[in-house]
Amino acid sequence: MDKNAYLEVNASQKPAIDLLVSMGYTYISPEDCEKQRGSRYHVLLKDVLRGQLRRLNRYAYAGVENEFSSANIERAMDDLDEPLTDGLVRTSEKIYDALLLGKSYLETVGEGKMLSFNLKYIDWENPQSNVFHVTEEFAVDSQDKEHNARPDIVLFINGIPFAVIECKAPQVSVEQAVEQTIRNQKTEYIPQLFKFAQIVMATNKNTVKYATAGTPKKFWNVWKEQNEAWLQTGLEAHVSDRVPTEQDKNIISLFAKERVFELVRYFILFDANVKKICRYQQYFAIKEIMKTIAECDEKGNRQSGVIWHTQGSGKSLTMVMLAKYILTELSACHPRVVIVTDRKELDGQIAATFSHTRLNPARATSGRHLVELVNSSKADVVTSIINKFNTVERQETKNYSRDVFVLVDESHRSNYGLMATKMRSVFPNACYIGFTGTPLMKREKNTMSKFGKLIHKYTIKDGVEDGAIVPLIYEGRFVDQRVDEENIDLWFKQTTKRLTDAQKEDLRKKWSSIRRLTSTDARIKRIALDISEHFVEGYKNTGFKAMLATNYKRDAIRYLECFEKFGDLTCAVVISPPDMRESFEDVDEGTDDLVIAYWDKMMKQYGDADHYEEAMKNKFCDGEIDILIVCSKLLTGFDAPICQVLYIDKELKEHGLLQAIARTNRLYEGKDYGLIVDYRGLIEKLDTAMDMYSGAGLENFDSGDLKGVVVDVMTALGDLRNTYSQLVDLFASVKDKDDSEEVEVFLADEKIREDFYNRLCAFGRALNLVLNAEQAYGALPKGERKKYQDAFIFFAKVRRSVKIRYCDAIDNGEYEPLMQNLLDTHLSVAGLKQITNPIDILNKDDFEKELEELGSLRSKADAITSRMTKSISEKRNENPAYYDSFSKRIKEALELYKEKVISEAEYLAKMRTIMEDYHAGKSTVSYPERIKTNVHAQAFFGVLNAIFDEENNELITPDFVAEVSEEITKIIAAHSQVDWTNNKTIHDRISQDIDDLFYEYEKSMGLTVSFELVDKIIDNVKTVALRRF
Repeated sequence: MDKNAYLEVNASQKPAIDLLVSMGYTYISPEDCEKQRGSRYHVLLKDVLRGQLRRLNRYAYAGVENEFSSANIERAMDDLDEPLTDGLVRTSEKIYDALLLGKSYLETVGEGKMLSFNLKYIDWENPQSNVFHVTEEFAVDSQDKEHNARPDIVLFINGIPFAVIECKAPQVSVEQAVEQTIRNQKTEYIPQLFKFAQIVMATNKNTVKYATAGTPKKFWNVWKEQNEAWLQTGLEAHVSDRVPTEQDKNIISLFAKERVFELVRYFILFDANVKKICRYQQYFAIKEIMKTIAECDEKGNRQSGVIWHTQGSGKSLTMVMLAKYILTELSACHPRVVIVTDRKELDGQIAATFSHTRLNPARATSGRHLVELVNSSKADVVTSIINKFNTVERQETKNYSRDVFVLVDESHRSNYGLMATKMRSVFPNACYIGFTGTPLMKREKNTMSKFGKLIHKYTIKDGVEDGAIVPLIYEGRFVDQRVDEENIDLWFKQTTKRLTDAQKEDLRKKWSSIRRLTSTDARIKRIALDISEHFVEGYKNTGFKAMLATNYKRDAIRYLECFEKFGDLTCAVVISPPDMRESFEDVDEGTDDLVIAYWDKMMKQYGDADHYEEAMKNKFCDGEIDILIVCSKLLTGFDAPICQVLYIDKELKEHGLLQAIARTNRLYEGKDYGLIVDYRGLIEKLDTAMDMYSGAGLENFDSGDLKGVVVDVMTALGDLRNTYSQLVDLFASVKDKDDSEEVEVFLADEKIREDFYNRLCAFGRALNLVLNAEQAYGALPKGERKKYQDAFIFFAKVRRSVKIRYCDAIDNGEYEPLMQNLLDTHLSVAGLKQITNPIDILNKDDFEKELEELGSLRSKADAITSRMTKSISEKRNENPAYYDSFSKRIKEALELYKEKVISEAEYLAKMRTIMEDYHAGKSTVSYPERIKTNVHAQAFFGVLNAIFDEENNELITPDFVAEVSEEITKIIAAHSQVDWTNNKTIHDRISQDIDDLFYEYEKSMGLTVSFELVDKIIDNVKTVALRRF
């Protein structure tokens, strides 16, 4: 077995390049790339781009085709390289616009006349006219030269980088490649490459994830090819000599030339300053829709159909991408797209999404306006609420075109009723595509033939498996409907059993505060108290929020009164006006004084219903509201990824229940699950293993379609036991597992430490869930629970200590609030401070305080060692010789300790001496007298000395090197100016002046220095200069 087979380059990078070359990409070496780029900061392959701009572009005037002027070709290249002043995503959007639409330039025609003509960067109509290149180890300099990076593979179209691939060895997690790519996009690294990138990929051969520029880690996707035959053909053509890997399949799926053109042209969107690329189900749904609408139904119209994509999987964006695809691909038949929803907020949400595309959207304000918009050519896309069709039908206005495409959102609600008939009477020959986020019920499947066929589906189970949505955990907390004050006191005693004295006292105060609320029935008081305790203990300090669904508006306001009395949480209510029913089942509460008084107060504050609702939604999404209380409003079509818990005190069934619980399934950093806490006992039977769901009308769905919809909270016990075992197993080789010093020494290895952080985080998340779930908490034997709590406290202290000892940054930062909340609230651990990023060793006082937290002498010495090593590596380029002298002393002390020549106390004493010298700037390096006070010359002296050490030349004395250092300091000082870092002209002048300096020494002293050595000196001098000037 070849041991090198598992190296990153052999397992992942080389096979990827070989495959891309086989697919028609031309390999270009990093050296050739560098010649074309002008500098390592710049990333366009200018010779390739210049040639393609000439080849692809002509402008016609007076029947003659002309080439664009050289000046305009150069200008077009400069214009494409947009500065990053507006940030990565906005800059990326400008570049994307230019790639898709081209740019206009003035040319002189006829007798001195100036006319504007469009110049394109990519020929979208003839893909074969473009050129595709691939390179590796693409070294890019950051602005300050401090955070340079070298992506493994970069792909180009016409010399423009459009894809970046980060490769890892099979034994390394693909998450590392994702994190590295995200880091490289930061301002201090190399965003100038990623502003051009449309697709970014992370691979370790066996697992692959992809995204686009600016995508957070949580939103990187997996691609699952659904056109199996096409993929198989590609694999047979390009990977015939070995077993195809997951990487091979993904490279063909995402980078086959025809696929790249489609993905970049139709499947990238900018949505409220977020750049998004499609998930695989969106791509294949649209491909299936295009096939379907090319067929005819029995009336000779285009075939209609339904798309079932589970909620949270990007349905609104699929509609936007579909509209874009239809309008471009079918432009010959002048299509019109109408998007219909049944809620004003959904209409607004979809209209807003369109406003970030190149399409021309319009919102219909009335039925007449709707038909005017469709009949005119003012808008490509019209969004409308379904009830607008009422007035249109009465006016007997019709549009008979078969090229009107009506996309209906949440089609299960609106499509099978009277409104659907009215819609069809207005557009009798249109093509209807229905989108639903919940599965079709058994009876709906039978009536679907009226609407067309099921075109594509993406189930709840698919979404959870792909990581497109988080799984939902269900906890029933059934409350007896017949509650009186006497029973409540009894219940109160039961509830407080597991609390500390301080928590009991706090609860007692809250309880007395709401007993006086006579307008609120006892049941609401009891649930309000339960919700308050549950949220404050488990979620308040984690950054996540909750929604509470109630039956009636007056209940919503009563809950608000209770929460306000407790004073722990910021809560708000969103309801419709008192005289308006929120849904068909709701009662009219127009005469309820409590509701009217609350509504009047809101109208005084916000002016009108729309502003009130919008303000509450924005505050909730911004994290200003802990619990948002609603009746029916916002239980559909409202996206708030920050929402992790839904408390239900409302009769919900069938689609209504499935839609409501999906409010908590959206992705968010640090969110592993959505929690449904049900006070109505809606779900009677929940057996995920047997696919059995009953209660709340769930039995009216096919059980297979509900697979994975929710899991019982009791399954969390299995996760807790499993994560505990994995954490403890890591320390199997440690003799005394209770000895924190032995455990910490075992964690000296960086890889083991990373594993420890991840396992502890997983254990903490599982423990947090169980401690917050009544049933799961009750089912866990007391002794076992204590074992887990003690283990978490012990390892949390170890984590805190090793972070300081080995100078690690925060791990799993998105879960840090949850971990801290667990220690503070459930485990009442006093004095364990929140973990922050490492303190700089030069910050003497704070670092000393950190050292005091550590136990052993060795741990203190280790902390000084790791902190100094970090500081030295960050500053080394400022003066390599100076900082290397400290590195050498640290290394010597460490070796003496490892060889047991010195004791722990002596090791710590040596490290303290080195640290004090470091603070005082006392180095073992000695400088000639003439540069004793010139710190810049000293830095260059260190660089030059190291280079000249290899030369045996008696002319090169320490005094001569000091003189050269002074001269070089003068050269740099003369040329350094504001923003010289990336100014190629200034860099060239510095190089020339240093070259001239050595030419003068050759003439005056007879000192011959080779060109290679001068180049080496120039490179090293510039590196130091960039840090110092």
